[in-house]
Amino acid sequence: MQKLFVPVLALAALASCRSSQSGTAAAPETASAKRAATSSSSAVQYPESKKGNVKDDYFGTTVADPYRWLEDLDSPETKAWVEAQNKVTFGYLEKIPFRDKIRERLTTIWNYERFGVPEEEGGQLYFSKNDGLQNQAVLYVQQNGQEGQPDVLLDPNKFSEDGTTALAGTYFSHDHRYLAYATSGGGSDWQQMKVLDLETRQPLSDELQWVKVSGAAWYKDGFFYSRYDAPKKGENQLSGKNEFHKVYYHQLGKPQSADKLVYENPKMPLGFRTVGTTEDERFLVLYLTDGKADGNRLSVRDLTDPKQANSFTPLISNYEYNNSVVGNVGGQLLVHTNYKAPRYRVVLIDPKKPQEANWKEVLPETENKLEGVDQVGGYLVASYLKDASSLVKVYSEKGEFKHDVALPAIGTAAGFGGKRNAKTVYYAFTSFTYPTTIYKYDLATNTSTVFRAPTVDVKPEDYVTNQVFFASKDGTKIPMFITHKKGIKLDGKNPTYLYAYGGFNISLTPSFSVARMLWLENGGVLAIPNLRGGGEYGEAWHQAGMTPNKQNVFDDFIAAAEYLKVTGYTTTEKLAMAGGSNGGLLVGATMTQRPDLCGVAFPAVGVMDMLRYQKFTIGWNWAPEYGTSDNYNQFQNLYRFSPLHTLKPGTSYPATLITTADHDDRVVPAHSFKFAAALQAANEGPRPQLIRVDVNAGHGAGKSTKLQIEEWADIWAFAYQSMGVKPFKK
Repeated sequence: MQKLFVPVLALAALASCRSSQSGTAAAPETASAKRAATSSSSAVQYPESKKGNVKDDYFGTTVADPYRWLEDLDSPETKAWVEAQNKVTFGYLEKIPFRDKIRERLTTIWNYERFGVPEEEGGQLYFSKNDGLQNQAVLYVQQNGQEGQPDVLLDPNKFSEDGTTALAGTYFSHDHRYLAYATSGGGSDWQQMKVLDLETRQPLSDELQWVKVSGAAWYKDGFFYSRYDAPKKGENQLSGKNEFHKVYYHQLGKPQSADKLVYENPKMPLGFRTVGTTEDERFLVLYLTDGKADGNRLSVRDLTDPKQANSFTPLISNYEYNNSVVGNVGGQLLVHTNYKAPRYRVVLIDPKKPQEANWKEVLPETENKLEGVDQVGGYLVASYLKDASSLVKVYSEKGEFKHDVALPAIGTAAGFGGKRNAKTVYYAFTSFTYPTTIYKYDLATNTSTVFRAPTVDVKPEDYVTNQVFFASKDGTKIPMFITHKKGIKLDGKNPTYLYAYGGFNISLTPSFSVARMLWLENGGVLAIPNLRGGGEYGEAWHQAGMTPNKQNVFDDFIAAAEYLKVTGYTTTEKLAMAGGSNGGLLVGATMTQRPDLCGVAFPAVGVMDMLRYQKFTIGWNWAPEYGTSDNYNQFQNLYRFSPLHTLKPGTSYPATLITTADHDDRVVPAHSFKFAAALQAANEGPRPQLIRVDVNAGHGAGKSTKLQIEEWADIWAFAYQSMGVKPFKK
């Protein structure tokens, strides 16, 4: 089946607080003079952030929200505040003497060919490639098995003048004739869906709007997809709450207004409704979430049965478990599920007899998490995680073990997709110092050969990665990867970058980052712990970091930092902690609980207001992970760690560079705006508290190469400056 990408930190529950906005028309209280803070180089004078008198009542607890006005992203006042903050931030960064040299070095090492995992369709090979400094990767096509110059099929660099419109998804029709593709502008999660005729290489007139959390599931002369209604007049499309997700069928050549509604639930405004079709186009699979539980319901329609033309057969009817259809064997469906298997298994379900008693177990649960399964070439390629690294095994469609796939090192393997008649498949392998390499894999002979290997201006052989296990506050053993130059001295003098995520069942596995290579080149240490809340060890590990256990995640992160200091890797002053999205919440919560833990903090696109996150875009979908402020016990829990609400006036906080973007409609930038204003007002220490707001960028996906290089140059410059470290010293 066509795999559906579900955005990280993007799946949502309605919560509302009893709000009483008292005195909003009164003269606003202003922050006591423009606060000044000093850094090692110069004083920082922050823009004025006025304080309003907004207060909310949560079960008898009054909570002030003085920066509520920053939630209005369209107001001239908010735009002026952003402009003023950026002026201060970039003014500070421009004075860092080695910033330009960092940018130059990043530009040099970033300039190498990077390939995506190819897809074979109708004897043609389709793959993406970035020549080096192109803002977006280009989609190419060439005859499979032939060398020579491939042809450009789609060049996203021509979608917009500034390179900020990205190719967000590609979906080939089962007859190999058409390609549906999604584009997103300026980093937004909103997508446009278009269609290309692969024979003529010409675009069709089809253009679909207001698509979000969707793929394109082909069937006959069209495809199924998911969308929202157009935003109401006056509603901000980047911050307004998204409700009533619907499934439609689009027939090629017809306008979107003629699309047939396939599924909706008018009594249930929250939740996602997404679909997929099996390769033989026999089954239409419906996935439903409800915004309250963490999993999804699974239903199916047999498209060859006229009696099911307007109905779906439930296979798994509750929302508590994660379920996905791998494919089908005739009239039966292979389902990847964590139902009665926290580390996942594969079962065979007959839609005509869907009761659990009739299920057949094909791949049982093991001690390692079954991260994903591909049905390809008559085999099942199963990708497992062992201590956050990939293990790949090949089975028959009946579950008979065939062989292990030999991987080049400890790291992450991804890909292995293909058709039922495929002889070979492709996959990508990467690790912290192993640049992403594309391999061609022969299913029958169990052999891998290099398809494309990048040439990067770094020396991977100079570095080493170790995995350690440390004890968290409650004694739980937490794994952590530590990468650095060989021969490092554990004298506490090494600048160290501690990055984590810890949530949403997301597994943080080894991967190559050219930006992080600059840090390693200059004697830095890269530390990545696999905190609870992630998916590395299955659902039990995930639930240990969900509401009401979210504090475990922060405790794990704190313990990781302490381990790095106790073992001599670094000191408080030379330790930077970082995370994005849910990881931005992680950094924000940790720095407010332990402002003495590190010298530098990088909360990126973070969820900082835990009492109101559910009111914006698809934030409601995070309720199973966090809880919401309309539940008394959950409110009490959220209020204890919400970064915005746990800042304490008169505290000395780490040097902080908050990063967000004006087109982030997943974690709206108001989170970061409000946190920055409150942090600048609360901080009494000497270190700078800055916010950097990207323009024409979003939550991260599709960000142009130019913007990525600029952002990383600023991050590393800020880190070195704050630590008193001069890079490029031999």
